[in-house]
Amino acid sequence: MALGFKSLSNPVKSNLAASTATPVPPWAVLSLATNAILLFTVVLLLLETPKTSDSEAVRLDGDRPATPTTAPTPTPTPQLGPRHTWTYEEWVEQLGKEARAIAANPPPRLGILAGDSISLWFPPQLLPPQLTWLNQGISGEISRGLLERLPLFDEVKAEVIFVMIGINDLLRGIPPAQILEHQRLIIRDLLTWHPNSDIVVQSILPHSGPQATWEGRDRLLEIPNEQIESINRELEAIARNEGVRFLNLYPLFANAEGNLKPELSTDGLHLNDEGYEIWRAALMTYIELEL
Repeated sequence: MALGFKSLSNPVKSNLAASTATPVPPWAVLSLATNAILLFTVVLLLLETPKTSDSEAVRLDGDRPATPTTAPTPTPTPQLGPRHTWTYEEWVEQLGKEARAIAANPPPRLGILAGDSISLWFPPQLLPPQLTWLNQGISGEISRGLLERLPLFDEVKAEVIFVMIGINDLLRGIPPAQILEHQRLIIRDLLTWHPNSDIVVQSILPHSGPQATWEGRDRLLEIPNEQIESINRELEAIARNEGVRFLNLYPLFANAEGNLKPELSTDGLHLNDEGYEIWRAALMTYIELEL
């Protein structure tokens, strides 16, 4: 199954359960049909989406190199002052301001991205146009950090909240069991404070393995993609048990070896524009089919 949406087996919203007396339960047939429609739609969206240039490499500390000029004739380079790199606390303060502003003037349809740098650097122009978006990503974020700052957007009324977190936990050597427990607590917190929102837990993406060029490549290679897949399977089970949706993006980004496709990444860890276009197509398909 290339891409998994588990909303059709949602124990809270649909109250469907697999029957041991039925060889092929109805929800399984519906789930397979939904996955087939999803994959077909994602392919069509990707074929129709004009290609854009690759994103620049992204550092976990949030610093991005300047975009090289593509003008046919060189232009004078302006003299800039020193680049300001925000601390984690400054990022939290800024995201809190943005959340309060949108809570005070809510749009008709709002989506939230909650996570780390992979969510943070989602190009705004590539986000699905059906919704207004509040990006609550922070570079280098771990699951516990996200859990502790969820109150920043408690007052925001969102139609859907997409969560992706975990790769930085693995890079810091945090045990998978602890990552999964934090994910469970994140889900429960969101269900408590956003009872009218669709909560969508997204799978952790693979990395490019030996082809990665990210500055922390040695740490990256200590994390087998097989381990990420195993965590994703457990995360899917947690999402199902807690009554929220699970969006399995992993198969869309993995090659035959289970590694992140190099053509979708800037450095083997972060995504380029082509990678974000695939994510965009998956989000657009989800919004059309599920919301």
